[in-house]
Amino acid sequence: MASPAPQSRILQLLEETEARQRDRPSTTNLLQHEIFWRDQQVWLQEKGYMLRPRYHPNWIPASQGKAGPARIHEDTVCPLFPQVMDAKRSSTGDIVMLKKVSKERHPYEIGIHKYFSTEPVASHPRNHCVPLLDVLEVPGDTDIVLLVMPLLRACDDPMFQTIGEIVEFLRQTLEGVQFMHQAHVAHRDCNSLNIMMDPTNLYPDLFHPQVPNMSYEYTGQARHLTRTAAPVKYYLIDFGISRKFDPADGPPRELPIRGGDKSAPEIDSEEPIDPFPTDVYYLGNMIRMDILDVAHGAEFLRPLAEDMAQDDPSKRPNMDEVVERFEKLRRSLWWWRLRARLKHIFRTMGHILRAEKAIPAPCLS
Repeated sequence: MASPAPQSRILQLLEETEARQRDRPSTTNLLQHEIFWRDQQVWLQEKGYMLRPRYHPNWIPASQGKAGPARIHEDTVCPLFPQVMDAKRSSTGDIVMLKKVSKERHPYEIGIHKYFSTEPVASHPRNHCVPLLDVLEVPGDTDIVLLVMPLLRACDDPMFQTIGEIVEFLRQTLEGVQFMHQAHVAHRDCNSLNIMMDPTNLYPDLFHPQVPNMSYEYTGQARHLTRTAAPVKYYLIDFGISRKFDPADGPPRELPIRGGDKSAPEIDSEEPIDPFPTDVYYLGNMIRMDILDVAHGAEFLRPLAEDMAQDDPSKRPNMDEVVERFEKLRRSLWWWRLRARLKHIFRTMGHILRAEKAIPAPCLS
């Protein structure tokens, strides 16, 4: 467990994190988008999900009547995203995330999520869709539901440290989208913001769900290992604009929609398009922008990434071809290349001496 940090260090960590929050924490009053969660607290507790003290009806801020900066108290923390809230599952003690979804606005999200979370699909080793643990119908509202999912963390936080870690991230991500495509589902927003990881191994003491660089108890910086020492599983999230197609209906066609990556040339088409090549573009562009532009030593990925992100969708490889080409690249890499550090080369020998795998794949139960 991380040892408590001095108040000055806590404040420094908070200042670094606040830039990532949509709103500054409120010390005494809930922000407008938090009122929904406060109003659901009693019902959620009855359903087996406990919100943090900030959202209890009779909440009194821990800082009230106390001297010193209010922001050092955990109950000043507001959500990173208004539609997502953390909770503790009473039956297991696990921290989960609750996502507020409008069935009218996203009519396909629940069905697609349930499909990938139902056996035998759920336990397939190539399935990298985030598990759906529960669906909660909000009382008195026929439109809003809460999707319950495990606590995840951004795929690139902490940063990748070796070529092998990047290779394993891409292996899982590409096979995950391939698995979706083989099930005739187009994700339609598979950029790096919608790829996350299971932090259980990497953060053995967890972290605060809304301030990820702080410990869960909010007493100091969250302690973490490396992906090489503690391999992780990556997950695709957010199926709000995903679509499942029936091959019997003919070639898949859908009007384009803007997701996180708005650079695909076909996104401005006024005619329905095949959304599957657009997924390939998003992944290729992610490799270009989020890996090749920031990581030295990954240039062997550029030819594949450029082919995936070609302007003409008909010239892009499909996901089966992408995975096949990537596997050939992966098998061609020498172990020392995989150990190559993106930064801090001195840690490489430590991994070798501890007999840790160069491509840190998680163990499957």
